[in-house]
Amino acid sequence: MDVPFYQHDLGEPELEAVRQVLAGPILTTGEVAVTFERRFADYLGSRHALAVSSCTGALHLSLLGLGVGAGDQVITTPMTFIATSTAILEAGARPIFVDVEPETGNLDASLIEAAITERTKAIIPVHLYGQMCDMRAIRRIADRHGLFVIEDAAHCIEGVRDGVRPGELADTACFSFYATKNLTCGEGGALVTNNESLYASMKLLRLHGMTKTAADRHKEGYQHWDMTALGWKYNMDNLHAALLLPQLNRLDAKLESRHRLARLYEERLSGLKDISWPQNIPGSRHARHLFPIWIDRGRRDRIIASLQRSGVGVVVNYRAIHLLTYFQQTFSHRAGDFPIAERIGDQTLSLPFYPTMPDEHVDWVVSALRSAL
Repeated sequence: MDVPFYQHDLGEPELEAVRQVLAGPILTTGEVAVTFERRFADYLGSRHALAVSSCTGALHLSLLGLGVGAGDQVITTPMTFIATSTAILEAGARPIFVDVEPETGNLDASLIEAAITERTKAIIPVHLYGQMCDMRAIRRIADRHGLFVIEDAAHCIEGVRDGVRPGELADTACFSFYATKNLTCGEGGALVTNNESLYASMKLLRLHGMTKTAADRHKEGYQHWDMTALGWKYNMDNLHAALLLPQLNRLDAKLESRHRLARLYEERLSGLKDISWPQNIPGSRHARHLFPIWIDRGRRDRIIASLQRSGVGVVVNYRAIHLLTYFQQTFSHRAGDFPIAERIGDQTLSLPFYPTMPDEHVDWVVSALRSAL
């Protein structure tokens, strides 16, 4: 049996939404993208949303909009996808890593203040696997030191912790609609903010710093536009937005399916020796983007090979960033700098996980894992 790591469930509603865009005159950013922004902001309880081409773009725009740049430092985690750090580098700043919680893999808020210097400008916590960081603690630290907070919520649209949702306590929160995400259009992203002036600044930076879009010119007739800032090409088009809109209606129902699947995995995996997984924070709602396990005793890579021979699709989320070649060569990071992130990076393995995954596929994955162990 072959069990894919992920399988989307896009279908007729998404096809019909795209057909409607194709029947109209505007394929680039227009009313469909604006409608998605409004509904996405409403879902999260935020005042404003900007649809963009990727979560990386959302992170970069957030940094630029907040004035983070050359000579600045941004505190973040080494246990995440590389884009969290490369967005900081693209803004001209430097990522400063702190280690993670051993129970969750999330940024350890208790370690942040020791890493703050006179050059620190912002904190980027990452809600790993779909479970939120301690945003109340991080906001208190940021307020004490006059720092911005940008949430990397690529895994965590649906998450809640301590009554707080992504974007509620941060200057911005950034999301991914990549091919395997809970809400997907293949490639895409968004950010939300409650700051009116910051929203206006980022909206300008999203499209070259131009004061008029193609949709504006179509609706109003040609008018001379101006370029008032050095912006980027990060806007989302109507076609990608059309794919996202029908999924918003199913987001909470799909989350329930993910929770049921996670419970099934936990039941089937209980009792297996040398296997653990991140703890769920009491009183929180996990977005359940991934189902990772941690494999003890240095066997992770051999287990990967065995599962793949059994037809099971697997992914590693993630190897510790600071040990990747670029970061070692550029910033002189070495093994031992962030031991908990390194341990997780050496042990972690994400099992197949998507809302329509049949129960018998879970049984097959667990059986293959038991044999591999």
